[in-house]
Amino acid sequence: MLLELIRKEFKLELRRKSVVAGLGLYLFSMVFISYLAFALKQNLITPLVWSALFWISILFTAINSVAKSFIGEKRGMDIYYYTIASPVDFLLSKILYNFFLCLIMALTGYFLFTLFLNDPIENKLIFIATLALASGGFAASLTLLSGIASKANNSNILMAVLSFPVVISILLMAIKLTKNCIDGLDNDANYEPLLTLFAINCLVTAVSYLLFPFIWKS
Repeated sequence: MLLELIRKEFKLELRRKSVVAGLGLYLFSMVFISYLAFALKQNLITPLVWSALFWISILFTAINSVAKSFIGEKRGMDIYYYTIASPVDFLLSKILYNFFLCLIMALTGYFLFTLFLNDPIENKLIFIATLALASGGFAASLTLLSGIASKANNSNILMAVLSFPVVISILLMAIKLTKNCIDGLDNDANYEPLLTLFAINCLVTAVSYLLFPFIWKS
């Protein structure tokens, strides 16, 4: 059933291509605005400024992409899914699909930043691992928040309010790892932050696993 639910997510996404195109345009617009703001003053684009702009762009793109997980579902569909699938399978299918979507957006953002605002990353292997772990953390936490927000009025506003306190720890670890990658530190210096980020992902996924059945029943 889990594989069928994941396949369903991809089929629905292929049918509404405008959503992915809109997210891509949103990300491109943020990068292009950053380029226009700093293009005439290249000395202002320090590695730390690059890192800050990059993660702000990825964070807001992830929030906008994952928010539609439950908020965008038609009314009554959750009742239908409740009758054919377990809450765990349904949640995992959403998380895995959102992880894939966030990772694609993060890699696309990295490509666009490299194209428009140069590439200060020295340790690219650790940086790619950071993108993967941060995408997993965003997917797990924001998927649960989307489920919570979908039960309330003004769900889009509630999603934005709830998301920041939850993802701040993931964002801080990702920024720290990005700085290490920019400084070109050895892999040994990055193992502990990577493990911490992985542990945060496991904790968020476990909380989602425990809480989602109760949220879905409501």
